[in-house]
Amino acid sequence: MKLVYAGSPAFSLPPFERILAEGHEVLAVLTRPDKPFGRKGVLTPTPLKALARERGIPVLDFPKVREHAEELAALGADAMITCAYGQILTQPVLDAFLLGVFNIHASLLPRWRGASPIQHAILAGDKETGVTIMKTDIGLDTGDVLLSRTVPLSGTETAGELSEALAREGAEAIAQAIPLIAAGGLLGMGRVLSPQEGEPTLCKKIEKGQCLLDFSRPAEELSRLVRAMSPQPLAYSFLRGAAVNFYYALPEEGEAAPGHIVRADKTGICIGTGSGILRVLELQAAGGKRMKAADFVNGRKAAVGDVFGKEPQ
Repeated sequence: MKLVYAGSPAFSLPPFERILAEGHEVLAVLTRPDKPFGRKGVLTPTPLKALARERGIPVLDFPKVREHAEELAALGADAMITCAYGQILTQPVLDAFLLGVFNIHASLLPRWRGASPIQHAILAGDKETGVTIMKTDIGLDTGDVLLSRTVPLSGTETAGELSEALAREGAEAIAQAIPLIAAGGLLGMGRVLSPQEGEPTLCKKIEKGQCLLDFSRPAEELSRLVRAMSPQPLAYSFLRGAAVNFYYALPEEGEAAPGHIVRADKTGICIGTGSGILRVLELQAAGGKRMKAADFVNGRKAAVGDVFGKEPQ
């Protein structure tokens, strides 16, 4: 099948590689424009753009894809596959492909329509999530479903770990989906697509203000927040007047004043919450490196009796 593939972050790479491995012809890759990166602001391509160049595939990085529907139609692709592309597609763009546009979405639609399904599945304490291949329409993840694959959640994974798992699952899903898309082209899409079933839930882009830890909340809830924001944008709090980022933390039984460190050793930094104890296993001092809790304690950056709290005034 002749395809255009649209994506940007590392999450979009495994499905892209699987499409190539399956022998499909990718006429072009569509991705976001290069962005400044690092302190020097060096213009850096998206991970997908870098990989496509390695594979010798033409790259289109339109700032506004809606202005290039005719150019996309001229490619002559049967369909476009999108995966975390990052731009809204208009009807003329959708109409540029004979069989339509199909999206690899990181949830079991209609659960977690929107920009941050991986984080919200963890935040909500969901027992399972997955990947959905849907036919894109002009709504927000409202299109009909081609297929879905379920992934169980253990309740201990970070967003980074879950993203990697779902990207691998997305690769399997799109390998299953492309023959169905081809069949739909022959038999009619109504033969292979199904409407979304269930009550929709929406999730917006994560804002940094949502990442501040409130230790009056239960430890279980705080653990979810830490894991959902790891490895970025990272949950955080303040200790000794400076910001501290949290990479990994788990809840455990116990009772202590919210924000107060009650144990700090090689097993972790244990902090009181509104209900239970939050045991922090990986964190990062302001301007420092990510480190294990034991190293953080050995560096005398935290001790029993210290208190995590809001930003100093």
